[in-house]
Amino acid sequence: MDARATGTILDVIVSDRRVRLAQDRNARPESRLRDLVAMAPPAVDFAARLREGRRATPAGARLRLIGEVKRASPSKGVFDADLDASKQALAYAAAGAAAISVLTEPDHFKGSLADLEAVRAAFGDDPDRPAVLRKEFIFDPYQVIEARAAGADALLLIVMMLEPAALASLLAQTYALGMQALVEVHDEAEMHAALAAGATVLGVNNRDLRTFKEDLGTTERVASLVPSNVTLVAESAIRTAADARRMAACGAHALLVGEALVTTGDIAGKARELMLVDDSEVRA
Repeated sequence: MDARATGTILDVIVSDRRVRLAQDRNARPESRLRDLVAMAPPAVDFAARLREGRRATPAGARLRLIGEVKRASPSKGVFDADLDASKQALAYAAAGAAAISVLTEPDHFKGSLADLEAVRAAFGDDPDRPAVLRKEFIFDPYQVIEARAAGADALLLIVMMLEPAALASLLAQTYALGMQALVEVHDEAEMHAALAAGATVLGVNNRDLRTFKEDLGTTERVASLVPSNVTLVAESAIRTAADARRMAACGAHALLVGEALVTTGDIAGKARELMLVDDSEVRA
């Protein structure tokens, strides 16, 4: 199983990831990961968190929030090289985030699997904890097992970089391990491919990976075609309450936000703003 060429930054990231993957296999054989999976507690229901929230979700919130632990990105550079993953995740949780997305890609996003493990460990056995999402460029079954062994409740699968058979196979493996997947699309054709593969949580990326241009209209266009039983997440380009209102109006259940939360000086305040706590459609 392998990734397909996209003509975007994904190709460079995946090429670098292949090198790391070979090293990871040598360092931790799949048999060791399966032992860890066998000992892991059950995963939190990712989709339920995004629909129902947590006890810690602020009253009146119109949207759920996936707070992203993100040190850098290829398009924006470094946000915070010294970001403490578990401290950031706990701040998101305290602000009422339904889930925590942890970037584990090391070369372009400065993340690591250790960040994911630290975030999961920080929540212990709290039954109201946020779901933990592994944000990664996944194209190999080893990476799925690796995610569960590290404590992930869900993982990211990107339709653009996966052949339909590979997407369906990785998604089935994800479900078999008790996790769910945030299946990321960029247009209507990819949305249909995601649904055909069995996706139940759909993420619409508002960033064009060819140009890095951001357009909230991407989610608005795709959302009109998403079945009501599919949980819809808007990703990228969401920084203000006005952005969040547009996403809520088109049917998004949750937002995935990294940059706006990492760079704010007030995580709780920004989280409330983006969840549209005590908000109204008529407010400017």
